[in-house]
Amino acid sequence: MLKVVNSSCFRSRLHNLAPNLRPATELESPLVRVLGSLRGLGGRSTRLTGRAFFCSDASDVSEPVGEIEAKATELGAEDAASKSSSAIIPTNPRPEDYLTVLALPLPHRPLFPGFYMPIYVKDPKLLAALQESRRRQAPYAGTFLLKDEPGTDSSVVSGSETEKNISDLKGKELYDRLHEVGTLAQISSIQGDQVVLIGHRRLRITEMVSEDPLTVKVDHLKDKPYNKDDDVIKATSFEVISTLRDVLKTSSLWRDHVQTYTQHIGDFNFPRLADFGAAISGANKLQCQQVLEELDVYKRLKLTLELLKKEMEINKIQESIAKAIEEKISGEQRRYLLNEQLKAIKKELGLETDDKTALSAKFRERLEPIKDKCPPHVAQVIEEELAKLQLLEASSSEFNVTRNYLDWLTALPWGVYSDENFDVLGAQKILDEDHYGLTDVKERILEFIAVGKLRGSSQGKIICLSGPPGVGKTSIGRSIARALNRKFFRFSVGGLSDVAEIKGHRRTYIGAMPGKMVQCLKNVGTANPLVLIDEIDKLGRGHSGDPASALLELLDPEQNANFLDHYLDVPIDLSKVLFVCTANVVEMIPNPLLDRMEVIAIAGYITDEKMHIARGYLEKATREACGIKPQQVEVTDAALLGLIENYCREAGVRNLQKHIEKIYRKIALQLVRQGVSNEPAPAEIVESNEEKVDIIDESSKSSSGSESQGDGELINKSSQDQNIESSAESEKISSDLLVDDSRPNQPVDAKDESDFTSELEKVRVDSTNLADYVGKPVFHAERIYDRTPVGVVMGLAWTAMGGSTLYIETTQVEQGEGKGALHLTGQLGDVMKESAQIAHTLARAILLEKEPDNPFFANTKLHLHVPAGATPKDGPSAGCTMMTSLLSLAMKKPVKKDLAMTGEVTLTGKILPIGGVKEKAIAARRSEVKTIIFPSANRRDFDELASNVKEGLDVHFVDEYSQIFNLAFEDKSEKSE
Repeated sequence: MLKVVNSSCFRSRLHNLAPNLRPATELESPLVRVLGSLRGLGGRSTRLTGRAFFCSDASDVSEPVGEIEAKATELGAEDAASKSSSAIIPTNPRPEDYLTVLALPLPHRPLFPGFYMPIYVKDPKLLAALQESRRRQAPYAGTFLLKDEPGTDSSVVSGSETEKNISDLKGKELYDRLHEVGTLAQISSIQGDQVVLIGHRRLRITEMVSEDPLTVKVDHLKDKPYNKDDDVIKATSFEVISTLRDVLKTSSLWRDHVQTYTQHIGDFNFPRLADFGAAISGANKLQCQQVLEELDVYKRLKLTLELLKKEMEINKIQESIAKAIEEKISGEQRRYLLNEQLKAIKKELGLETDDKTALSAKFRERLEPIKDKCPPHVAQVIEEELAKLQLLEASSSEFNVTRNYLDWLTALPWGVYSDENFDVLGAQKILDEDHYGLTDVKERILEFIAVGKLRGSSQGKIICLSGPPGVGKTSIGRSIARALNRKFFRFSVGGLSDVAEIKGHRRTYIGAMPGKMVQCLKNVGTANPLVLIDEIDKLGRGHSGDPASALLELLDPEQNANFLDHYLDVPIDLSKVLFVCTANVVEMIPNPLLDRMEVIAIAGYITDEKMHIARGYLEKATREACGIKPQQVEVTDAALLGLIENYCREAGVRNLQKHIEKIYRKIALQLVRQGVSNEPAPAEIVESNEEKVDIIDESSKSSSGSESQGDGELINKSSQDQNIESSAESEKISSDLLVDDSRPNQPVDAKDESDFTSELEKVRVDSTNLADYVGKPVFHAERIYDRTPVGVVMGLAWTAMGGSTLYIETTQVEQGEGKGALHLTGQLGDVMKESAQIAHTLARAILLEKEPDNPFFANTKLHLHVPAGATPKDGPSAGCTMMTSLLSLAMKKPVKKDLAMTGEVTLTGKILPIGGVKEKAIAARRSEVKTIIFPSANRRDFDELASNVKEGLDVHFVDEYSQIFNLAFEDKSEKSE
C-alpha cells in the first residue's frame, strides 16, 4: 500500500505544529506553478494507491516530520484527500538535536532529503539497535554512501558481492569506507530485516563514537545562503524544469515520479528541485554523492542540470533503438504478408503446386540419375509409396511416415559404386605412409587388390584385426579405405545392446530409424564403402535382443547380398562392402560370429619398430601440433630408446605418443620462456586497465611427476618396480628447464612473434635429462641375478606389455622323515598351481632316476615362489621352469648361465607348445639372455620372426624334458664353482 501525504491537509497541520514555517505565499511562487504544470503532461486523471514520503526542508531545522497513509481517489480532489486517515508522528526531541546517530552504509546510491529508501540490515546487533531507537521515540539514523574498494571499478555491477562485503565490514574498517556527507533518515518501519528510511537533512561525520554497532558524531549541514531572486539561479532552475519537461515526454517512469512528488511534497524550492532531479536520474552513485555534498544551491542546480542532460541523451538513444527495432519487425511482418498473398495468387493461377506434388517431384528427381541402376523390386516399392502419398492428407500421421520412408528409400545409393584402385604399388605406398610394420594386414589388403584386378571386380570381405590396445587397429582402417579409393565409415558396437541399432526399427514406431548400415550407405553415397566395426568383442546383450546374433546376417558373405533392414523392408546388397572389425580379445567374440571373419592377429611392436614409429610418425605429428620447428629441438635416439624401454613397454604406441607429447609440451613452454626473457625491454610501457597475464612456473610440479602405468591386464606378470632414487635426485630439475625468475616477463609484441624463435637456443633431450621431462622411470631392468643361484631359474612370460622375464625361486623350509611337501606363493592361478604339482611329481621321478639314493623330495618341505607377489599370474607355460628349479635345489646345482626357458610339461615329461613366442623372444633379448629353450612345436612361430629379433639368440627346441635337463645341468663348463 502506498503511503501518501496530502499537501493541503498536511500544510494545515504544519501551521499548527510549527510557527516558524515559510509563509503560504511562497508556495504560490512561479517555480511551484511551473512544476504544477508538469503534472498535466500525462493527459489523464490517475487513481493512485501507493506510497510517498515527505520530510521538512533541509534548510529549516524547526520543521516537524510526518507520515500519513491513505487511499487517494482522484489526485487533484482535495476533499477526498482530506477524508483519508492521517497521522503526524511527533518527534521529541527535534531532528537537529541528534548529534550522535547510528551509521547505516548504503552500497548503491545515497539517500536524498525528501525521499524514502528500503534497505536490508543483515547485522543483528545493528537491527536491534534500530528497533530500540524506534521504541524510544528516537527513530533517526545516519545514512552514508559506501566508498568503493581501492582498485575496483565503480561501473562494474556486482550486487551480491557488494552486499556480502557490507555485512563483513565492522567498526573502524566500516568507518573508513564511509563518505563524510550523508543524510539524517527517519526510521519509518521495520519488517524483519527490511528497514524503510525517509531522508531529512544533510549530515557530516565528525568522529566515531562506538564500533559495534557503528555510532558516529555528526554535524547538521545547511544550504549556503542564496538570493532566490537571482536571475542566474532562476534561469538555471527553469532550464532544469524545461529539461524535465522534455524527458517526461518520452519516459512515463519519470512522469510518475514528478506527479507524485509535486502533488504531495508540499514545499518545492530551488534546493529541493536540485535534489529531486539528481535523485530520480540514472546517474552513478559518485555523481549523486557529489550533488549531495554540494551546499551551494547554484552549483547544485548546475550539477543536476548536467545529469538531466545526460539522461536526455540516453533517452534519445533509447528512442532510436526502439524505432530501429520497430521498423525491422514491421518490415518482416510486411514481407511475410506479401509472401502469403503471393502464394495464394500463384495457387489460384496454377503457377504453384501443393506440398504433395512438390514432394513427389523431389523424390522422382532423386531417382532420375540412378533410375537404370535401381533394382526392380526397389523401384516398384517406391512407385507404390508415391501413389500412396498422393492419396493421403498432409495433416495425417501416415503422411509423415510415408514421406520419411520415401526420403530414406530415394536417398540410398542403389547401384552406385566408387571406382576402386587396383594399383598394388600405389596402395603399398599409401599404407606405408600411414603405418610402419603391420605386415600381415598390409599383405592381406594387397592380396585383396590383386584378386580384384585379376577378376576385374572386387567382392566384399570380413576381416577382423585383433590385438592389444594402441597397435593401430582402428587407424589402419582409414588408411585401407584410402588405399582402395573407397569411402570410409566407422561405428563402434562396444556396449551395444539394442538389435535395432543393427537391423533398424519397424516403421510403425514413433521416431523409427533404419539401422547403422542403412545410415552408412546414405552418408557415404556409395554401395561399396569400407565399414569399420570397432570393439566387436565388447558387444552387450540386453532386453532388446542380442546384437551379436543380429550381426551374423550382416557379416555373412553368403547372406549380406540380401540384407533386410526392418525399417526399409527391402533387400539391400552389401556384398561389395569391405568390413573391417577390431577386437582386443578374440575369445570374447561369439564363435558363430568369429567363424564368419578372417582374423589377423597384431601382436604388437618390438623396440625397433617403436623407434621407427616414433621417429617417422609420432614425433613429426607432435612437433607440428605444438608449433615447434625441427631446428629448435633434438631428441636423441638414446632418449627415445630409454623412453620405450623404461616408460612405454606396452605392445601399442598410444602411451608412447602421450609421453612424446608430454616432452614436446615442456619444450614448447621452455622455448616460450626463453623467448620472453630474451625480449629487449621496450622503451616506453603504456599502462592500461587490461589484465596482465603472467606465466605461472609449473615446471617444478610437472617435471617431478611420472605417469602411472596400470597392470590390470597382466596374465604372467614381469617384476615391475619403480627405480628407487634419492629425494634430491627425484626433485631435481634440469637447469635448462629453469628460467631466471629475476628477469621481468615482458609482453611479446604480436609483430615479432614470427621471428622471435630465431634467437632461441636449441633444446636437446637425451638419456641424461629425460627424467626431467617425463619423470622417474616406470620400469627397471628385469634381470635380478647376474648368475642364478641354486633353486632359481629364469622363465619367459607373456604380458600385456609385450612379454617379460620372471624368476621361479625354490627354497628348502625343513627336512625330516616323511615331511615332503610343496608350498606355493606369488598369487598363482589354478592352472599355474596344477603345473607346479605336475612339476613336483615329475621332478621326484627324474631325481629317482638320476640319483636313486637321494630322498630329497620325500623328506623335504619346499617353498616355491614366483615374484612379484602383488600381481596375479596364471598359465601353463611355466611348467618346465618350475621343474628345473626344483631339480636344481635337489641336486644342489645351479643352471647354465644366461638361460631362459618356457613350455608346458606333462606328467610323462612331454613339452607342449606355448603362445607369445615373439614377445618372449623380445623379453629375452632385453634381459641379455643368450640361450632360450622353446617347445619344438613353436619352431614355426620362431622362424617367422624378423631377423633382428632372432639375431644373437641360441634357441633350442625340445620335445621332452630330458633335453632341457641336459641343456641346463650337463654342460661341464657351466657347473658351479
